Amino acid sequence: MSSKLKITWVKSAIGFPRDQKDTIRALGLRRLNASVIKEDNPSIRGMIYKVRHLVKVEEA
Repeated sequence: MSSKLKITWVKSAIGFPRDQKDTIRALGLRRLNASVIKEDNPSIRGMIYKVRHLVKVEEA
């Protein structure tokens, strides 16, 4: 069974490059302090790594 990650957007993306804002949106995060549950796979891990300074990640 695949593990899941809970991703919470904790810091505003204002002042950061457009591609980081796009990555936040692609993760399914729409507003600050919102959380989403995603499958743990390499593509999601890469997206998290790109915006690691803006999100908090926990095992779900």
